Amino acid sequence: MPTLYQLADQEIRVCTSDYLELLDQTDGLSYVSVEAVNSDRKAIILLAGLNAHGGEATAERAVDEWSRRRAVPFDIETGITAGVYNNIRGAGKGLFEEVRVATKEFNEWKPAYINANPHVLPILQHLSGTFSKAALRKQVGNVSDNRISMPAAEKLSTLLQDRVDANTVHKAEILKRLDSTLEGIVRDLVGRVMLESIVESALIKEKVPFKREKEYSSLPGVVYDFRADFVVPDEKTPFAFIEVRKSSSRHASLYAKDKMFSAINWKGKHPKMLAILVVDGEWTDETLKVMAQVFDYVVPLGNVNELARTISEYLAGDESKQKWLVEFSIVPA
Repeated sequence: MPTLYQLADQEIRVCTSDYLELLDQTDGLSYVSVEAVNSDRKAIILLAGLNAHGGEATAERAVDEWSRRRAVPFDIETGITAGVYNNIRGAGKGLFEEVRVATKEFNEWKPAYINANPHVLPILQHLSGTFSKAALRKQVGNVSDNRISMPAAEKLSTLLQDRVDANTVHKAEILKRLDSTLEGIVRDLVGRVMLESIVESALIKEKVPFKREKEYSSLPGVVYDFRADFVVPDEKTPFAFIEVRKSSSRHASLYAKDKMFSAINWKGKHPKMLAILVVDGEWTDETLKVMAQVFDYVVPLGNVNELARTISEYLAGDESKQKWLVEFSIVPA
């Protein structure tokens, strides 16, 4: 059985794909028609991204709200994750019912069932009154929703027998607690899947060759060899690297220093390489201005299609696309 994380991973990829398709069909949301909002997911994405909560998620209502809120900045993350939450909350309800039936209304906690069904661990965790997986591990050992050993299953069975009173289990309360687990899953997937998937899709659309971080060992630099989120076309003959980073105003300065040194490190080694930073979240104006003194391009997530065209033109020979040359070397004194 798939875990909640696996289901959320699948869902965020589908919702991201639907968002990108919606962008393509509406010229970047500049003109939205009912024909373009041709699925429930797209309606949910559009409404949530415009902060139009409540009411039925229909294509007609989504287009109407778009026409009323055209000056409201579209929140990409909120739009995409709304669809994810909508579906994985349904999966959470399904897990609750599965456990209810398998345990005979929360009265039987057989170790064999727990051992064979690790995917229900989030429900078992919250039924036990434990609010984090780390806290649960301290009590029963190393468990995950992919694997629960028999010794850990036996300990968890004892814990549930001691703590669960079948007469006081309330579905709404358990599902409300489960929301904290779902939020953690989605936060992780936003950084790991959603942002980079949007960039990847734009590069593919413009036929820009690239490698993802997991597809190569390292990108050589002056001081150290490391990996960027994307290298174009590859690490052996790099013409551009792309870093994708979501930030908050609280962490912006810290992230900026880290990313700027990476840019200096790589551009100092590869003079013809474009340094590109795709940003999302709350960056301070001052931080963005400083990074623009090192990176050739600092662009918001919503402009990645235009960025991909720029990279394509640079690969075709348009050297005007490069802004900065970095002369950086380390030699013996």
